[in-house]
Amino acid sequence: MSPESIQSTQRPEIHLAQQSDADALLGRSPLAALVGMLLDQQVPMEWAFSGPYTIAVRLDRDDLDAHEIAAMDPEAFAALLSEKPAVHRYPGSMAQRIQQLCHYLVEEYDGDAEAVWRTAGSGKELLARLQALPGFGKQKAQIFLALLGKQYGVRPEGWREAAGAYGEEGAYRSAADITGPDSLAKVRAHKQEMKAAAKAAKAAKDSKPSGN
Repeated sequence: MSPESIQSTQRPEIHLAQQSDADALLGRSPLAALVGMLLDQQVPMEWAFSGPYTIAVRLDRDDLDAHEIAAMDPEAFAALLSEKPAVHRYPGSMAQRIQQLCHYLVEEYDGDAEAVWRTAGSGKELLARLQALPGFGKQKAQIFLALLGKQYGVRPEGWREAAGAYGEEGAYRSAADITGPDSLAKVRAHKQEMKAAAKAAKAAKDSKPSGN
């Protein structure tokens, strides 16, 4: 692989958790960023992305370690996430998913989360690697790819195209576009618009008379 294809992660100023210590961890820790993205479902974004820092504090660590988390007793790890305030609305199931992710990283990347994107030769290859991660469907993988490109400086050839609409410049669609309170509000507004549009479309479909 040519040196040009090696993707170097920047240590950016992140504002996803809206808490300085939690955001600082996301900025310096590839595994924390992956775990935050994994947690980002069915809870407010700030809650999800503050989760990695909460886990690190409860483990009495400065960072998350894939080897350590993968080796933990599942019940003990679930209990750690369930402590008040809980890391997620569904701490037990998310604890299981985080451990599955860490097991995969240990097996495939020797526990080095950054290796998922550091050697990706193209946006298409990076998307495939992200989709292969436990808990990462296509949409989550595309959002994280866009986040890497827009905020972490990870920009293999074709990264915007691989990220789909989430890779668009100037968009406010997802976590990839949040750089502070104002952009967070814009992303929230976009998501509400999408939900309202989907609800209206479903209502219109349900109101149509069925054919004979």
